[in-house]
Amino acid sequence: MGNRNKFEEFYHRLKKMFTWSYLKALIVNPGQLPIVAFLIIISELIINIIVVERVPYTEIDWKAYMQECEGFLNGTLDYSKLHGDTGPLVYPAGFVYLYSIFYFLTNQGGNIKLAQYIFIGIYLLQLYFVLRIYIKTKKVPPYVLVITILTSYRIHSIHVLRLFNDPIAVLLLYVSLNFFMDSKWYLGSIFYSLGVSVKMNILLYAPALFFFYLVNLGLKDMVVQLLVCALIQLILGLPFLIGEPYAYLKGSFDLGRVFNHTWTVNYRFLNIETFESKCFHLTLLGIHILLLFIFIPMCIKYFKSYCRLKYVQRQVQPQIDVKNRDNKLKSKLRKDSKKKSVMKQDEKLSKEQEDFLNSFENLLKKSSQKGGKQAHKKSLEIDNEETHYSINFDILSQLFILPMFIVNFIGVVCARSLHYQFYTWYFHSLPYLLWSTNFSTIMRFLILALIELCWNTYPSTNLTSALLHVCHITVIYGVYKKLSNELNIVSKLNA
Repeated sequence: MGNRNKFEEFYHRLKKMFTWSYLKALIVNPGQLPIVAFLIIISELIINIIVVERVPYTEIDWKAYMQECEGFLNGTLDYSKLHGDTGPLVYPAGFVYLYSIFYFLTNQGGNIKLAQYIFIGIYLLQLYFVLRIYIKTKKVPPYVLVITILTSYRIHSIHVLRLFNDPIAVLLLYVSLNFFMDSKWYLGSIFYSLGVSVKMNILLYAPALFFFYLVNLGLKDMVVQLLVCALIQLILGLPFLIGEPYAYLKGSFDLGRVFNHTWTVNYRFLNIETFESKCFHLTLLGIHILLLFIFIPMCIKYFKSYCRLKYVQRQVQPQIDVKNRDNKLKSKLRKDSKKKSVMKQDEKLSKEQEDFLNSFENLLKKSSQKGGKQAHKKSLEIDNEETHYSINFDILSQLFILPMFIVNFIGVVCARSLHYQFYTWYFHSLPYLLWSTNFSTIMRFLILALIELCWNTYPSTNLTSALLHVCHITVIYGVYKKLSNELNIVSKLNA
């Protein structure tokens, strides 16, 4: 009897999966993203294997990375003496250790195919943590992520055809964001600092993270988390800091670095003199600071709401769990009681009694059809006995993720120069940012398509560089407008 019930339950679930309403929900309902996320990862595995096997690998920085790590492995701890074909080593110590591992795994960097398959694994792992954020926040419809993720030529190229360190830094960043969402502060801080140790661009999240610490933890615990981040950097950089600390700090955290105009994606329309001028760099820095001053107060309000609601969750969730356990126990006792009743009925009921029960059941069905509200009320009373109480607290993550994404995005927009591999810094956050605006769906997809076009145009042109800025500014304006409107509504309700 039990196996038959399980089979019927499985059959009904299977039948439901092939209904139009269920299929539609898979496409448009963010709550159905877990299933679609699994399909995205499987599809990405297949796509990336095809790319590796069919598309020729292009050498850009991998050989230089191996040369820099070879110098370290040969005993050189002076950062100023670690060089590759593309110039001096400009990344922190975490990069050196990580790519030294790749050096050994790939036969001194010679086994490119193996390195590409390692990066497939890195990309799939990154996707897992990205999609977990989207699953928790329930912000973006599944079809948007399918279209955006699967169709980006440049992102696949960056990860498996170029073997840059940017994807690894971004992977560690997304791991840290997931830990922060789960309130695992130390692990979040450790992985955030590890991301910074691979590439300095992860510091673009730092202004938002600083206030996230402060609002949620208070001054004392915020200092503790900052010390954790600093300690990771100190431990990783210690071999280089002992001998030549200035060379290490200047090489790995060079804030004054001047980029090569040849590779710029966002400032092709500027001449080289203007592009390399200190005045231009200071202007961008001023714009960056100004935008942070505009957005940070709104981010703090989001963080405060997140903190308050997390407190409510800690208070309410145990009570919900107790209630559900009680309901589950009552349901089990009721089922056991029914089974015993059925067994007794099978033993004792005569044919006349069975006929009476059947007629009584039919009478109840008729009365329920006529009774309307009364019947509905009774059914509710019965259902409540087996109700599973839950509040979707995961959606609170929206109050954390949006500020983090927008602050990083501001840093990207104000960057001195964007090279092609930098696209991975913010690509997976673009759907979230655009679905945090009041733009129409067509407008959102148009912006996504234009940004992808700009990043896929090589070499960049005056038009694509200007168009990229237009798209970026439009996204910032859209997010700002919606944020300010929502906060105004909240302030009026609280007044």
